[in-house]
Amino acid sequence: MKKVLSLTTLVLAISCSTVLADGNAFTPIDFETSNVSSKPAAAATTSQAGNTQLQNAILQLDNAQVEVRNELLNYKSQYSDIDAQYQTIRAERKALKKQVTTTEKRIKKIDKQKENIRKNINQV
Repeated sequence: MKKVLSLTTLVLAISCSTVLADGNAFTPIDFETSNVSSKPAAAATTSQAGNTQLQNAILQLDNAQVEVRNELLNYKSQYSDIDAQYQTIRAERKALKKQVTTTEKRIKKIDKQKENIRKNINQV
C-alpha cells in the first residue's frame, strides 16, 4: 500500500512539474491582445493526454504486478504443500527401510539357527 501511495505521489509530482514548466501559472490574461495561437493549447492537450497515458500504463503495470505476486503466493503455497508431503514420504520411506533391514536380519538369524540345527542333527 505504501508503494502504491508513493508511486501515485511521484506521478502527481511529475505531472505537476510538467504542467508548471509550460509557463508561469499565475500569468494574467490580457483580453485586449489576443495573440493566442492554437498550438500551445494543442501542446497542453497532448501533454495531458500523454500524462493520462503514462498514468494508465503505470496502473496497468501495478495490476500486473499484483497478479504476478498473487501467482507467486499460489506457487509458494503449492510448494510448501508438496514439500510437506515430500518430508512425510521421506520419513515413511526411512521407517519402512529400517523395518525391511530388521526383517531381513531376522530372516538371516532364523536361517543360521536352521543351519545350526541341521548340523547338530547330522552330527548325532
